[in-house]
Amino acid sequence: MFGRLLWKLLRSNRGRLAVALVAVISGAAVVSALLTVELDMSRKLTQEFRLLGPNVVIAPKGSTQPSIGAASPTLMDEQAVFPVVQQVSSLNIAAVVPYLYFVARVNQTPVVTAGTTIGEAIRSEPTWKVTGNIPTADPRESGVGRNVARQLGLAAGSQFDISYGSRTEHVTAAFVLDSGGPEDNQIFTDLQLAEGLTGLNGVELMQIRVNGTSQQVTDEVAKLAAALPRYDVKPIRQVSAAEGNLLDRTRLLVLSMVVLILALTALCVLATMAALATERRADVGLMKALGGTITRIVGLFLAELGVLGAFGGVIGCLVGVALAGWMGRRVFGTSIQPRWEIFPLTIALMVVVAMAGALPLQRLGKVKPAVILRGE
Repeated sequence: MFGRLLWKLLRSNRGRLAVALVAVISGAAVVSALLTVELDMSRKLTQEFRLLGPNVVIAPKGSTQPSIGAASPTLMDEQAVFPVVQQVSSLNIAAVVPYLYFVARVNQTPVVTAGTTIGEAIRSEPTWKVTGNIPTADPRESGVGRNVARQLGLAAGSQFDISYGSRTEHVTAAFVLDSGGPEDNQIFTDLQLAEGLTGLNGVELMQIRVNGTSQQVTDEVAKLAAALPRYDVKPIRQVSAAEGNLLDRTRLLVLSMVVLILALTALCVLATMAALATERRADVGLMKALGGTITRIVGLFLAELGVLGAFGGVIGCLVGVALAGWMGRRVFGTSIQPRWEIFPLTIALMVVVAMAGALPLQRLGKVKPAVILRGE
């Protein structure tokens, strides 16, 4: 009996119910599209921020800048630090790059030189443009910044001598680097060659790229600092702050729009159900006269609203997938992958929003069967 009554309610007043259904479908479509875009764009933005390079630096205590040219720079043992980083970190580490800076001479010209694991350094900086070959196993293969190459007349494949003090090494410029930054004025050599050339054993700092949100990077820095008390572990603020601020603002904008859409949908459903409540006074009076309790009557109308919200939510989610794809292509210039976990969340939100139409039902409790049967 309850199901038959519910079916009759849904079939009657189809015009007003269609207006409420369109409002729920529209709200569900926009909400699901915005949530899909927000989740997928957060992942894409995190990937894009990897182009900014390393976001964490580990250095000896009190050492904030590379001590280029210092007689005895403060060094750290990268062989001891690297296993700790790998053990402590719970997130995916894209790269760990050690650096040993010194001023070498090439043809009597002083040039800032960075001893590092060259392949790892290039992988950690996706914006670097490399002309030539990335060194693999040969420690005598080096790289030169574009300004250094122009000044010294070097090109990819050129051979030259690099000197430090009384030591000299013959190396090959495997590639020319264009970074748009201070690296264009540097030479990059293999770390072992740099240690042999300078007679130093260790590095001045290690740069790390930790994947994750700004808060996750901050938590990772705290764990690394606790595991490495002898060293300073700090995030690179320009990278972490830019990533965190943009993601937070994007998330706040999307959530604000979702709340606004839900409020507008609820108001539309509320207005429709208020009009229906007035039209159904006679039906309610008759059901009361036949012995129906107000609890069962209100439960019947709530079931109607629940079906309206669930049905509109399902259709709206399907429309939202197409809308999210269109927004991704036209607004962001990228494809947006459907996030199926949005479906149950959106349907639940639409059912809750549809229940806003239950507010006018309290007026039905005041309906008196005798007055309705008299036609008043």
